[in-house]
Amino acid sequence: MTQDKTLKELAEYLGGIVKGDESCTINGLAPLEAAGPDKITFLANPKYAAKVAETKAGAVLMAPGAESYGHNVIEVANPYLAFAKLLGLFYVQPHPPLGVMAGACTGENVSLGEGISVHPGVVIGNNVRIGDRCVLYPGVVAYDGVSIGNDTVLHANAVIRERCRIGNRCVIQPGAVIGSDGFGYAPDGRGYYPIPQIGIVVLEDDVEIGANSCIDRAALEVTLIKRGTKIDNLVQVAHNCQIGEDSMICSQVGISGSSKIGNHVTLTGQVGVAGHLTIGDNVMVGAKSGIPNSLAANAGYSGIPVQPHKEWLRSMAVVAKLPELKKSVSALEKRIIELEQQITKQ
Repeated sequence: MTQDKTLKELAEYLGGIVKGDESCTINGLAPLEAAGPDKITFLANPKYAAKVAETKAGAVLMAPGAESYGHNVIEVANPYLAFAKLLGLFYVQPHPPLGVMAGACTGENVSLGEGISVHPGVVIGNNVRIGDRCVLYPGVVAYDGVSIGNDTVLHANAVIRERCRIGNRCVIQPGAVIGSDGFGYAPDGRGYYPIPQIGIVVLEDDVEIGANSCIDRAALEVTLIKRGTKIDNLVQVAHNCQIGEDSMICSQVGISGSSKIGNHVTLTGQVGVAGHLTIGDNVMVGAKSGIPNSLAANAGYSGIPVQPHKEWLRSMAVVAKLPELKKSVSALEKRIIELEQQITKQ
């Protein structure tokens, strides 16, 4: 944890404006309800504004113009983002450069950058290139020909398969596999012949891969995850896929082979994407949705199969009333039968 900071120092770090005592010292962060006088808290959602009056925090991060209730505040355009930055400032310690520690195994013709840490149990294959200030935690395996950029962190038991390329400032969480074989088989009568997957995976700069996620290597060319994209835990990205810049792929999403996902796309939990389709830029897809066809850009979608989100909301409103509608239809059917019987008797 970093040393105490004054509100003036924090405001300069965040690009914000202090309203109150600039000399107030802060040593950490806490929620509105739990913060004490040595902590800073934040107000991101206006519906919690009343809690600012009750907090005992030394200062509050808030948007310009929000009611301070007499507290010291730092006004910032995005309090939630500012809170995240302060978490990094106060609590996230830099990785000390420990070098290649005893118990790590390195192959031939390996290039290691400056200020790296390679922990015991790491296995680095032949012809591997690792940039400056990288950290490889125990159990990491980098196959032959792997390339890793600067300031990248590979957590325990992550696996980078042969010839895959990892950019700068990437984070790969425990158990993730980059470059596993794509699921490709050719039917040969009774069974299936495995198609060799000879392509690679490329992660561009600032990509993060969650724990136990799998990014399959391409059959021939490249499975590509572009700059700034974040992939959650337990995600499957199949061979030959491309995911654009600054996209968010949430937990348990499955993306079938050769699909192309645009920039700034959000696929929420358990979305399933069929193969060989395209999802345009700035698309958001609701949880558990099934995507059988390509989706146009700049829109929201939900449902199985997926449909425009507003249409899905209207559909769900009807679904909630189906039991009542069934009763009404049954009553109408019964009434029609009675009327038909009366007409027949006449």
